[in-house]
Amino acid sequence: MRVLHILNDVTDRGNGIVNLAVDLALEQARRGIDVAIASAGGAYQPLLEQAGVAHLTLDQARHPAGILRAIRLLRRQLKGFKPDVVHAHMRTGLLLAWLLKPLHGYVLVGHVHNVHDRESLMMGLANRVIAVSESVAGSMAKRGIPAHKIRVVLNRTLGSRRVPALQTVEPAQLARPSIVTVCGMSRRKGIDALIRAFETVAADLPQAHLYLVGDGPDREAFELLAKQTSCAHRIHFEGYQVQPQSYMLSADVFVLASRRESFGLVLLEAREAGCAIVATDVDGVPEALDGGSAGLLVPANNSAALAGALGSILRDPAEQTRWQRLARAGIDAFHIGRMTSETSIVYEEALREKRIRDAYRIGAAPSRKPPIRMKSPPQADDRGSQGARS
Repeated sequence: MRVLHILNDVTDRGNGIVNLAVDLALEQARRGIDVAIASAGGAYQPLLEQAGVAHLTLDQARHPAGILRAIRLLRRQLKGFKPDVVHAHMRTGLLLAWLLKPLHGYVLVGHVHNVHDRESLMMGLANRVIAVSESVAGSMAKRGIPAHKIRVVLNRTLGSRRVPALQTVEPAQLARPSIVTVCGMSRRKGIDALIRAFETVAADLPQAHLYLVGDGPDREAFELLAKQTSCAHRIHFEGYQVQPQSYMLSADVFVLASRRESFGLVLLEAREAGCAIVATDVDGVPEALDGGSAGLLVPANNSAALAGALGSILRDPAEQTRWQRLARAGIDAFHIGRMTSETSIVYEEALREKRIRDAYRIGAAPSRKPPIRMKSPPQADDRGSQGARS
């Protein structure tokens, strides 16, 4: 099997879609699958190429001239690589692959990573659509993607070659007790609600500190909001970190306050690090936390509930220890190997369906040649020829 993944880029700046696709390609290559990634490039290229994953340069600039160039370039790459499966992780790549599919005969698999993205409906053009959680699958079906195309493959990236082994990571030096979040600085991640919740917690726990790890478009607005609180000196904007696990290892509580979250890869990393976890009960988050048994779930956009959950853990060491233990329970189920195996099943199913469809078309097509008449088999003689044929 030859598999081509299409991404916008392979940068190492904390993009969950890129991280998962890179992890999947690396594991597929380790299993002997012929894998390539087409993208505009980035810092993961050396890692991919070292693992035997070819990188094909594909700039998908979103303007007419750029799209036309991308179509021509992708067509040449498809002709050279000859994939059996094209796996598109973002909508522009999927559209390009869909346009060229009739010329190259591959099956097209779309991957829905972001439930909040309305344009993800475009993934329905694919032969199969992978959803990263049951919640995302339900949302996509309600929006109009045919249910028979959708397959659920949970995000599973533990054991990735992309991240260092946890035992080699040095824990960050944090003030205690510490609350840590690792996410993009955008309103969708609920950072404003978290800051307001922390102000309530800080009034009751004067030693508590909040660490916000990550960067994003709304960071400046969140910094302004933090300055307006009575505990501004205890709210720390740490920016993007190459090894966010160092903060998780030192956290008394890890929190993800998202308003929308298809799954939340960071929750798996927090579980592996043994964090007591508080997260919002939205979309695929409960599936990343085993339905709430591996982390405390609270309503989204509810600062009071979030403050109550954080405070209950920080005030009670026994409760913190209990949630740390529960976070690690069953974590092996999220190993990358399982995700890779389930993805292969989706590929094989789509390829089998294509073979059946192609055979039907060939069989149903009118023949221009005269029908071939089968000769009658020779008659068996009396010398045991039937036994010889058996």
